[in-house]
Amino acid sequence: MEGTLLHPGFFLLAPLAIASFCFMVGVGSSDRFIDWPYLWLLFRNISPYFWAVMGVALCVGTSILGAAWGIFVTGSSLVGAAIRVPRITSKNLISIIFCEAVAIYGVIVAIILQTKLENVTREQGLFTKGNMAAGYAIFGAGLTCGFSNLVCGMCVGIVGSSCALSDAQNSTLFVKILVVEIFGSALGLFGVIVGIIMAGSQGFARVA
Repeated sequence: MEGTLLHPGFFLLAPLAIASFCFMVGVGSSDRFIDWPYLWLLFRNISPYFWAVMGVALCVGTSILGAAWGIFVTGSSLVGAAIRVPRITSKNLISIIFCEAVAIYGVIVAIILQTKLENVTREQGLFTKGNMAAGYAIFGAGLTCGFSNLVCGMCVGIVGSSCALSDAQNSTLFVKILVVEIFGSALGLFGVIVGIIMAGSQGFARVA
């Protein structure tokens, strides 16, 4: 139990959960503990442009977070091991490049998603179903790509760290572990492909 409470994720998720619960209780009719119809009305009135922009932001942010995590883990191990075995520095820089590629994946998809953003207006007080679908699709595409790159960056960082330490101990292990790292780096491409497919046929329709 102590390890759970001290986990960094607990300090991130607990305030969000408490704030969300307080918001759900505090809005709407005072006669209801949670006013679900009012919350649904709020959700329906959120612009699909907001969801699309949030998807682009998450795509870039989480991809860069994954790349930073991977570079942190790999770089610290590489620099520490290079103190004793300087020969590993040049070869293992390829692990840093793999981690940096994760951020590039996110930037590329974000640029593609950004080209689909257009201003949307209401039709008879509501957003059209096509615009809502486009906003959710772009949000889902950015979320999928971003989180896949986040996990990919962690994977490449941990494997790259092991690759540097193994190479310092035995140089014949470098190529073998590098193959594992290449497969780990390919996981980010799956998120890129799925994100492009999800948002490929979507677009905001202009309403006069």
